[in-house]
Amino acid sequence: QVHLVESGGGLVQPGGSLRLSCTASGSIFSTNAMGWYRQAPGKQRELVATVSTNTNYADSVKGRFTISRDNTKNTVYLQMNSLKPEDTAVYYCYQEVVTMSYRTLNVWGQGTLVTVSS
Repeated sequence: QVHLVESGGGLVQPGGSLRLSCTASGSIFSTNAMGWYRQAPGKQRELVATVSTNTNYADSVKGRFTISRDNTKNTVYLQMNSLKPEDTAVYYCYQEVVTMSYRTLNVWGQGTLVTVSS
């Protein structure tokens, strides 16, 4: 079993910053891709950023958000700067984990709410 725990969401004013974290625990041998998606009220879940051998960002967050990872901690981060009201959403992390029994699992976090409002 592998579980992801997210943290760092909250309420922030427009122009502010937040840093999300997502840590995996369990029977982990290694991790391939990691990433963040988000889902705003009434909208479909959308890709925000991914990191594997390179990084990839949605056009709407390029230049404002930075994804990074610490493999020693099984953690992926999302630094969000210059936040806008349209960034308000539940943010979900995922990790493509290779377990100690060499199974590959796509594991999702429980989601953390980010609200950008004055």
